[in-house]
Amino acid sequence: MDTQNSYGKKLPLLYLWMFKSLLFNPLNGKYRVGSIRAFLQFICFSHTIFALPFALSAMLTAAHGFPSRRIFLLIIMAMVFARTAAMTFNRVIDWELDKRNPRTAYRHLLVGQPVAIAACVISSFSFIATTWLINRLCLVLSPLALGVVFFYSLTKRFTYASQFFLGLALSVVPIGAWNAVTGEFALPSLILALCIFLWVAGFDMIYAVQDLEVDRREGLKSMVVLLGIPASLRVAKWLHMGMLLPLSFFGWVERFGFSYAIALGLIFWILVYRHFMVDCSAKAANWALSNAAVGLLLMAGVFMDFYWKSSLRF
Repeated sequence: MDTQNSYGKKLPLLYLWMFKSLLFNPLNGKYRVGSIRAFLQFICFSHTIFALPFALSAMLTAAHGFPSRRIFLLIIMAMVFARTAAMTFNRVIDWELDKRNPRTAYRHLLVGQPVAIAACVISSFSFIATTWLINRLCLVLSPLALGVVFFYSLTKRFTYASQFFLGLALSVVPIGAWNAVTGEFALPSLILALCIFLWVAGFDMIYAVQDLEVDRREGLKSMVVLLGIPASLRVAKWLHMGMLLPLSFFGWVERFGFSYAIALGLIFWILVYRHFMVDCSAKAANWALSNAAVGLLLMAGVFMDFYWKSSLRF
């Protein structure tokens, strides 16, 4: 345990060292101002807010309140390392494709390819080391989790179902958080996994509208390429409406009360507004705020329910 605690203290320092190495310019011995910001932009770090609330919702539910500070911090660290590894892997695999896409052509200017590869390797090993600090089940499953999120980056080259593979990749988030707290699988985490699978697959279809012409030119596959824009948006709409069923079932299984019901109602209103009251194809780039709101509302509903039940102990 002492060895684990020692490594646990060093892992955040390893991440900071990686950022520091990005800043330092060996040619003039000075630090490049803005390089950390460039790296965070390179991996779309702000999009962490899409999946993190699902992880924290699973964590709160599994612990019937707030777990130990140690488990909480390790879950956050695992999320950061895993997502950094996944995003840098995606950037490296799509390096040449991104250069030819006007929407993503700036990415290779933010961070050099060798740095991206190094960040992917460091983050991958750091993720596995973090799971070792959590429990045996998380450690055993960590290579599988990385394999799933890495595999997604390859799917648009051979299957039109790439959006569903992204949903599958992110669906491991609540399962991992639950396993971190309890050391075992349970039905509620699988229900949350189904929610995030449907939700992510739906919003990625909407995002893919922006790249339709590029994907066709490059021979890449997606549901939008297969079905066209109108049909893909209809599929996304029903995936999001379908997400409300397991989300409601999750609340019923856990006996959540009024706070969760309010959160569920607000999520329903956001999805109805986005899908039925605005032009999704024209607003595809503006879904980020709505997507963030869905996860945050879910987490707030779970948090407030446990708060009113006086189960939270910080």
